[in-house]
Amino acid sequence: MRTERTGAVTTVTIDRPDAFNALNAEVIEAIATAVRDAAAQPSVRAVVITGSGQKAFSAGADLKELDGLGPDDAHAVLDRGQRVFRAIEQAPVPVIAAVNGLALGGGFELILATTFPVLSTKAALGLPESGLGLIPGYGGTQRLPRAVGDRVAAHLMLTGARLDAPRAYELGLTPVPPVEPDELLPTAVAIAEKIAAQGPMAVRAILGAVESGRDATLDAGLGIETGLAALAVAGEESTEGVAAFLERRPAKFADPEAGR
Repeated sequence: MRTERTGAVTTVTIDRPDAFNALNAEVIEAIATAVRDAAAQPSVRAVVITGSGQKAFSAGADLKELDGLGPDDAHAVLDRGQRVFRAIEQAPVPVIAAVNGLALGGGFELILATTFPVLSTKAALGLPESGLGLIPGYGGTQRLPRAVGDRVAAHLMLTGARLDAPRAYELGLTPVPPVEPDELLPTAVAIAEKIAAQGPMAVRAILGAVESGRDATLDAGLGIETGLAALAVAGEESTEGVAAFLERRPAKFADPEAGR
């Protein structure tokens, strides 16, 4: 695992190119630590996760670690992965996946847990577990239907079909048109820097509102939004943002206090 900090953006690179960046227990723990440590720094405002090399973002879970496990041991391994991916999904800063090749099984599930991905034109996404007599175990059966609808998700999981980058964009899995491989990381980092220039407390509040309202009723979600929006209106960050807008200058937002 490699971690690099540039300005307000931390880039985390899964570094097992010889194994197509497969997710073994060590890698999953390293991802958890890297994202947690980055998000805990008030001056870090966005995280980018990518894979080493051009062939794979991550080809999925390391099957050698799962082979031969009994149900209890398998449950423990899968539960840990679930909790790591959920923590990424709930991170207080945006986590952007820069997808540079194959993203299969757990690799695709990691993408689904991020705020959103940016895809290379060479990216290929899929959940091929059913062909191995397995099912997705790091959130795929739950997050993919929420992202693309039940029927499309069922087709992908039941057939093991792969999505190329244009089809993933068409389905709304990424908000960004696919980019050439050599432009992938610069594009993802530029988007992260754009987010980092926004009000950091506003960004955190937006992420919190989306997370809290995802499975709430509309009325409950609107109540969450109203409360967070009211705090933003009354906060120092909006005072600076509005003043900068009226004065036609870039806003100078302070870093959030640690722990907020």
